[in-house]
Amino acid sequence: MPTKNVTDDRISKFKNKGKDPAKLREKRITECVELRKANKDERFLKRRNITLSSLPDEDALSPGHSSEEKVSFNIEEIIGDVNSDSRQRQTRGCQAARKLLSRERNPPLKEITDAGLMTRFVAFLSMDDEPTLQFEAAWALTNIASGTSWHTQQVVEHGAVPAFISLLASPLLHISEQAVWALGNIAGDGPAYRDALISCNVVPALLARITPETPVGYLRNLTWTLSNLCRNKNPFPPMSAVQQLLPSLIQLLHLSDKDILSDACWAISYLTDGSNDRIDIVVRTGIIPRVVELMGHKELSVLTPALRSIGNIVSGSDLQTQMAIDAGVLSVLPQLMRHAKASVQKEACWALSNIAAGPCKQIQQLITCGLVPPLVELLKNGDFKTQREAVWAVTNFTSGGTVEQVVQLVQSGALEAIINLLQVKDAKTILVILDAINNIFMAAEKLGETEKVCLLIEQLGGLERIEVLQNHENETVYQAAHSLIEKFFTDEEIDDLKVEATDSEFIFQNADVKKTFEF
Repeated sequence: MPTKNVTDDRISKFKNKGKDPAKLREKRITECVELRKANKDERFLKRRNITLSSLPDEDALSPGHSSEEKVSFNIEEIIGDVNSDSRQRQTRGCQAARKLLSRERNPPLKEITDAGLMTRFVAFLSMDDEPTLQFEAAWALTNIASGTSWHTQQVVEHGAVPAFISLLASPLLHISEQAVWALGNIAGDGPAYRDALISCNVVPALLARITPETPVGYLRNLTWTLSNLCRNKNPFPPMSAVQQLLPSLIQLLHLSDKDILSDACWAISYLTDGSNDRIDIVVRTGIIPRVVELMGHKELSVLTPALRSIGNIVSGSDLQTQMAIDAGVLSVLPQLMRHAKASVQKEACWALSNIAAGPCKQIQQLITCGLVPPLVELLKNGDFKTQREAVWAVTNFTSGGTVEQVVQLVQSGALEAIINLLQVKDAKTILVILDAINNIFMAAEKLGETEKVCLLIEQLGGLERIEVLQNHENETVYQAAHSLIEKFFTDEEIDDLKVEATDSEFIFQNADVKKTFEF
């Protein structure tokens, strides 16, 4: 039908059995850009002014001290101190630079960089006999790396990466943790520096810091850095690095700290946001049950990436999806579809739409586990972004489901709900709805009850809305609506039909049809 051609790009990227048998399990990509960016504001790629858990004297070294003190520093004095031969002056200069760079508003990143101090800062990183100087230089460089890509580039090109990796092994925990933070900022800049760090063997050096004695605060920063090493997919992280990282990420996922769980879940979500082969590497670790469990976590910061991870996994193969179903995902999704936060409802609907794009056996599991009522609720009452995902769930359901399953969906109120959504302005959503209606007609044709569905749609106000769409400004919407009208809504067919209506259902009777399509 016409709408199939228009929406074929997205449909072919579902693991959809009902449209193109040659592409049953291809993931949708383009249409999910917005979902992939969900909560991006909450996920900082780089960090400045966090508190190190291992500072020996937090009051002395914390960046949060009075702004009055910071005003007294000036770049000229800092340059003179850092370039002097006096360790005391060098330390004072580095600390002053660090405090300026730790300002919440307009830190002078470029001014410090242009002052030519980077070479000195990097040189100070190797001074194990001057731990305070070493630490202040590391902190200053970390804050510079938290800036733009250009600032990060200056840190890398001045040779800081090998020095920071060496500092990971420092016996002084606060210095080691500062190196973790710096490397996280560099990795967060993008795939190029992420892969450069991996090539420098940063992964084993970081993982060596995970021990039973490692403080929780340190592990938080470490987990965040590991998640940045998993981030970005153009290109994806090297498979060898992923295999190195996974055992430790699994270990971190079994801790109880919410910040560690959040970043570990985000790491899993990045690693599963790819081909089925990449999803397979993750699911083979046996982690799915734990991630499903974390979908029910009370903290939104944990629940969100856990849900994203499972949504990625169920966009994979039939087997990968079934593993998530077997782990209990269908028992958790209804409560997430009724979550107070709209973004959670939307992502839960997105996950459901991917499961609905599977074989009829998995569609039946959706029905059995009670996913249809909350789906219809969201079609009726969700915000538009959620409704859009719910519409896709209906279209996938009607594409791959059996005739009996499609009848159950219609009986649940889904047809009425999508008809009401034909009034939205978004042309793509309208086309997907028209596609779902066409699929329902195809199911009715198999029962020989097309005319009965015509009358049901007319009674629900759908015929009038589809007729209005023949005047839509979008040419493809016009063609799709016109095609439905011409194909299914002729006066002769409707006039031949007798309708018996009851309070609770519509029963369509026709002498020429032996079966009944009941609602």
